[in-house]
Amino acid sequence: MNPSTLIGMLAALALLIYVLLIGAEDPAAYINLPGLAIVLIGTLAATFIAYPLREVLRVFRIFGIVLRNEKTYLHDDVEELIRISKLWFKGDLKAVERQLEMSSNPFLRTGVQLVIDIAPLEDILALLQWRIARLRARERAEAQIFRSMASFAPAFGMIGTLLGLINMMFILDGSQIAQIGQYMGVALITTFYGILLANLIFKPIAVKLERRTEQRVQMMNMVLEGVVLISQKRNPSFVRETLRSFMAQYQDDIHDQPEVAPELMTQAVEVPEPANASQAKSEAVAAVAVEQTADMASSVDGMDKTVK
Repeated sequence: MNPSTLIGMLAALALLIYVLLIGAEDPAAYINLPGLAIVLIGTLAATFIAYPLREVLRVFRIFGIVLRNEKTYLHDDVEELIRISKLWFKGDLKAVERQLEMSSNPFLRTGVQLVIDIAPLEDILALLQWRIARLRARERAEAQIFRSMASFAPAFGMIGTLLGLINMMFILDGSQIAQIGQYMGVALITTFYGILLANLIFKPIAVKLERRTEQRVQMMNMVLEGVVLISQKRNPSFVRETLRSFMAQYQDDIHDQPEVAPELMTQAVEVPEPANASQAKSEAVAAVAVEQTADMASSVDGMDKTVK
């Protein structure tokens, strides 16, 4: 299970236990099945009305994605792109195809296959960028389902409150005083259920899904960059350092305290430092000044001779 999800669930459970057992005189007062049914069934009904059936049924699969600790294969994709770039730079097409068959990333396979087919770079970029945009739109729509449920739940909590108050109005004549507490419980507890479900379940799931989408898009952009470099037949060393820099930036964006992997630090290539740009510029300016001085001196000599 995802560690952050587990910590959040345990913290929420501890909070509820504290509220029910320590902060309330009667914990059973917070359990109201009719009020909970109003919120849950109403929220699900509104969700089925708002979205197609196939999208709503994906909610259960999405909820499983949130719970599990999904592994990313960023390092494997980088190393695979580096191996393919070396083979492509050498012109070993059969070895590239064999390496491509062992790839488990369909997005990477599509991009490299387009390179093998000698597709124009503009077409490769258009297709891969379209796939990235489609994935972002689809997964944001999935997250939007939970955001909609987060807005539906408090609304149905208020509906339950209104129903409880309306029912209570009919017994205020004093003939059924014993039912006033029951109706008042439904009136207040349903709002509590709606706000609790919205802010403790639906909204956090939506945020986690959106975060996951951004991570996947960054990884796909890295693969896209590698495919472009391979298509341009750039030097494998340049491809390696570019992708590893991209991976370091990805870790910097995703993690709070990014660290460069030790194996990447040991394999880093030392690049000679370029010449001092300012010194070169000064030397060029000095050379131009010397030339101009010499020209002026020759012009003055010519004028002197003419006068004489």
